[in-house]
Amino acid sequence: MGPIGVFDSGYGGLTVFKEIVRKLPQYEYIYFGDNARAPYGSRSFETIYKYTLECVEHLFRMDCRLVILACNTASAKALRSIQQQNLSAWSPEHRVLGVIRPTAEVAGALTRTGHLGIFATEGTVKSQSYILEIDKLFPEIQVWQQACPMWVPLIENNELDNAGAAYFVEQSVGRLLAQQPQIDAILLGCTHYPLLYPLIRRHVPGHIQLIAQGELVANSLADYLHRHPDKAALCRKSPVRTFYTTETPEVFDEKAALFYGEPVQSRHFEHD
Repeated sequence: MGPIGVFDSGYGGLTVFKEIVRKLPQYEYIYFGDNARAPYGSRSFETIYKYTLECVEHLFRMDCRLVILACNTASAKALRSIQQQNLSAWSPEHRVLGVIRPTAEVAGALTRTGHLGIFATEGTVKSQSYILEIDKLFPEIQVWQQACPMWVPLIENNELDNAGAAYFVEQSVGRLLAQQPQIDAILLGCTHYPLLYPLIRRHVPGHIQLIAQGELVANSLADYLHRHPDKAALCRKSPVRTFYTTETPEVFDEKAALFYGEPVQSRHFEHD
């Protein structure tokens, strides 16, 4: 048995990890943040795939047989390739799951008008992953996307309450709703964005539902482990939570607490 691995290119995955731990506190976890090479959002498909694969393999070597990509960009641009091309090099017990599919699976319950909006990074928007996944399950739903390139830097620099943040949030909300006024639900398609939730909520009309991913992903993981008891049996039960970062731990710990909601003590990991 081994811990469940949770990977993100930076800090945002901690908002998902927090909900996973809340939903499934009985398991041991390793969180791996590739902060030294973040952000992934604007990088090429090939680079994101290479970086994500390296980090997944690091987690496998740490005895994780189940790894969650708590990163929309990695899920959009690397998950399928890793599942199809690389998992066979490891044992049949190893699995890698992402955050886009669990979110797409509940899209039908989110919108009544059939018009779903998504705020995301440029990389996720360009990948069209949400549109493709939702269309497979709910072809009647139309998806409208808006890239928000300024949001992640604002969040990571803890500039949540200044006029600049308000300006860029209002701008992105306006651009999304201008595409389709009938949007009645908006998904925060980046794990950083829940930290901007109060500000986004202030600019989104009250009749529009605003959805963060963390709880959706946590519920999906609980369901997966329930349906696959053989995989659950490989996940060690323990209260241990270990954090690794490719950044300086002191820098990571200070910012990570903002996303995780409690103090974090990380260990440094250096790529070969």
